[in-house]
Amino acid sequence: EVQLVESGGGMVQPGGSLRLSCVTSGFTFSNYDMSWVRRAPGTGPEWVAVINPGGHSTYYSESVKGRFTISRDNAKNTLYLEMNDLKPEDTDVYLCMRGSNLHPDFSAWGPGTQVTVSS
Repeated sequence: EVQLVESGGGMVQPGGSLRLSCVTSGFTFSNYDMSWVRRAPGTGPEWVAVINPGGHSTYYSESVKGRFTISRDNAKNTLYLEMNDLKPEDTDVYLCMRGSNLHPDFSAWGPGTQVTVSS
């Protein structure tokens, strides 16, 4: 059974930082592009960041470029998102998804973790 479980969300003040983790199981993690997606109510899901299987190629949406860093540990089957200089508009549910923005796999994503940025 494919499973993806996010953690690390919470409430922070503007300018703060969080590190999200996504532990996966049930598939060969090192074979897949992986993504962090946020729900963006009203506009549809936004692919925040994508990383290739080897971890050497990444994509970021313009809204987070320079502030967020995606990484992975293939030995631990775990995906990460380092979030710095958080802004109120980053408030959302963040989901870990197998696949990329170009080839999403809607059959394999987690329940999400809430990030709230507020003073």
